[in-house]
Amino acid sequence: MPGRIGSPEALRIPGAQRAALGRWLREAPAALLPLAVTVGAVTGLGAVGFRWLITAFTRVFTGYDDYSGLGRVPSTHWPQLGFWFLLLTPVIAGAVYGPLVHWFAPEARGHGVPEVMYAVSHRGGRIAPQVSLVKAVASALCIGGGGSVGREGPIVQIGSATGSTVAQLLRLDTPRMRLLVACGAAAGISATFNAPLAGPFFAMELILRDFTAESFGAVVLASVTADVVGRAMLGDHPFLSLPGFTVHTPVEYVFYVALGVAAGVVGVAFSKILYLIEDACDWVWRGPEWARPAAGGLVIGALLIALPQMYGVGYPVLENAVEGRYAIGMLLVLMVGKMIATSLTIGIGGSGGVFAPTLFIGAMAGTAFGTIVHGLFPGVTESAGAYGLIGMGAALGGATGAPITAVIILFELTGEYSIILPLMAAVVMAAGTGHLLSKSTIYTAKLWRRGVNFDTAAAAHTDFTAGEIAVAAPDPLPEHASLDDATAALATAPLGMLAVVGADGHYTGCVSAQDVAEALDDPNPPPTIKTLIGLPTAVATDTDASKILAKLRGRGDTGLPVLSRDHSRLVGWITYEAVLTRLRPVADSGEKEAR
Repeated sequence: MPGRIGSPEALRIPGAQRAALGRWLREAPAALLPLAVTVGAVTGLGAVGFRWLITAFTRVFTGYDDYSGLGRVPSTHWPQLGFWFLLLTPVIAGAVYGPLVHWFAPEARGHGVPEVMYAVSHRGGRIAPQVSLVKAVASALCIGGGGSVGREGPIVQIGSATGSTVAQLLRLDTPRMRLLVACGAAAGISATFNAPLAGPFFAMELILRDFTAESFGAVVLASVTADVVGRAMLGDHPFLSLPGFTVHTPVEYVFYVALGVAAGVVGVAFSKILYLIEDACDWVWRGPEWARPAAGGLVIGALLIALPQMYGVGYPVLENAVEGRYAIGMLLVLMVGKMIATSLTIGIGGSGGVFAPTLFIGAMAGTAFGTIVHGLFPGVTESAGAYGLIGMGAALGGATGAPITAVIILFELTGEYSIILPLMAAVVMAAGTGHLLSKSTIYTAKLWRRGVNFDTAAAAHTDFTAGEIAVAAPDPLPEHASLDDATAALATAPLGMLAVVGADGHYTGCVSAQDVAEALDDPNPPPTIKTLIGLPTAVATDTDASKILAKLRGRGDTGLPVLSRDHSRLVGWITYEAVLTRLRPVADSGEKEAR
C-alpha cells in the first residue's frame, strides 16, 4: 500500500521540502548551529580515536605508551634485539603507511595544515572524504613507529576533511563548505590540546584568514563541542603538566623580549631546515614514492639510536626540560635533534604535524636561555622552566606567523594568568622577527614552493569592480509591456530574467520567466507586467569583487543586474562566468608558476 508507515515512500522527503531544507542549510544563519555541532562532535570522536591509534601503534612497536622519555631501553616485545629495534621500527611503519598514502590519499603526506589552507583558498574547501581515514592511520603509524612529528597537524586535517565531507554530502555552497572546514580545524585543535579558545583563533588566523562574527560563532561552537566530547572520553585533565610562575621584577620583561627575538630566529631556522632537508631527500631518492618512507626509515632509525628522545611526539621530554632536568648542552642537542628528526620524517614522506615539534624546539631554546639568564641574574629572574614555557609560545608565533593562537594556546596549557604579559611580549617580538627574516611561514612556505601565493590570490579577488566585468544585458522590457510581449522576450532570454525600464528609460526592477508563467496560469492575469516587477539584488558599477561574490551567492542561475552609481540606469549584467573570465588569467599564471 503506497505511503504506509515504514515504507520507502513514507520515508522519502518530497522534492519541495528537500529544496526548502537545502536553502535553509545554505542561507539561514540558524543552520550553522546543527552543522557546527555535528562537525565538532565527529571531529572530537575522531581526535579521541586518533590518539588511541597512536598509543596502540606505539605499544605494538615498543611495548610502552610513550617511548620518548625512557632513554635507550629494549622493546618489551623483542628484548633480544636490545635498543637496536629502533633501527627497524621506522622501516616497518613506513612500509605500511607509504603505499597507503601513495595509493589512496596523497594529500595525507606531510604535515597537513598547508593542504587545508590550500583547499580553503583555492578549492572552495573541497577535501577528498578518504583523507580523514588515511591521514589517521598513516600518521598514527608514523608517530607510533618512531617518526618525530606531532599529532596536531593530522587532527586538523582530519577535522577539516570531516567538515568538508559533511558539506559535500549536504551539497552546501562554497562559503558554508569553507566555514565547515574551519570548524573542523578548530575542533581538531580544541580536542587535542583541551583548548577550546585556541581552536577558533587557529581556524580564523590560519585557515579562514579573516574574522567575521558569523564565522567566529560557528568555529567556537564546533570547538566547544569537540572539547566536551574529548573531555568526556579522555578525562578532564591538563594536556601537559607544566609549572606555574610569576614575574619577579619589571626588569625581567627585558629578558622575555630578548627571548622572543631569539625564539623567532629559532622558529624561522626550523622552517628553513625543514624544507632544506626535504629538498635533499627529493634529490637523493630515485625510487618509487610508495617505498620512500620504508627506505628513509633506516635514517630515522639510526638517529633514534643516537637520540632516542626523538621517538614520536616527545611530550615527556618537553616536560622534563621545562622542569629543569637537562643541562644546557643537552637542551641544545635536543633542540637541534628535533629540527633534524622532524625534517627527516617529513622529508622521507612521513605523515605528521610540525605544531608539536615547534613547541618542543621552543621549550628547549627557552629553557637553555632561561638557564643562562637565571645563572647570571638569580635575584631578578624566574627559574629556567618559566622561560621554557614562554619559548614554546614564542617559537610557535615566529614559525607559524599566528601570534594570537600562540598566546592563547600557551595560556590555556598553563592556566596561569601571570603568563600573559611576558608571553604577549615575547610572542609579538618572535612573530615580528619571523616576518623580518622570512616572507613565508612554516605553513605557507610549502605552498609558496608550489607557486601558490596567498597574497596574490587575495589580490586577484579584489582588483576589479562590477563595471569592469559587466557584460551587455538583453534589451529591457518597458514597464507597461503585455504578458505576451514579455513571454516572447523571456523565451529567448539567456538567464530567465529581464530588466524593466520606465517611460523615461530609468531602471525600475526585473521580471522573471517564473513570475510571467505563473501570471499566465492565473484565471485573471494582469494586463501588463507592471505588477510583476520585483527588485532583485543588484550591484553598482563601483562594487568591488568581494561584495560581488557575496551577492552572487544563491543567484548563480540569474546573475545580477549592474546599475549606475545612483541606481537609475541599467549598465549591464554579471554572472559567475563573467567573474571566472576575469580570474582565469590569474589562475593560469599561478599554474605556470607551479610548473
